[in-house]
Amino acid sequence: MRTRTAAASIFLAATLTACSTGTSSPEPATTTSTAPKADQATTVQACVDAVAELPAGPDGSVPSDPVPAECADLSDSEYLDAYMDGISQANREGVADLEQQIEDAAEQ
Repeated sequence: MRTRTAAASIFLAATLTACSTGTSSPEPATTTSTAPKADQATTVQACVDAVAELPAGPDGSVPSDPVPAECADLSDSEYLDAYMDGISQANREGVADLEQQIEDAAEQ
């Protein structure tokens, strides 16, 4: 029992010492605005729509380069996300078109 108490005391003392030796600096004030986020969301959606309109190659792949003009202001990471969302959007639209064609053919 004494070993656990001693170990707990040493751990507590070490933790308190480590916490008290850190320097404290005030955090800089940050301001948030919804305008840049809204502009960013609009830019991302324009990029997604542009990628969705890209024609697929003969093997079905959609080129990621050259980057559509709507995507020029995005970071690489944001472009990759928008590119994948655009591919997904194009696939959903393609499935909807195919389902409509199947329905139309079944009605004839």
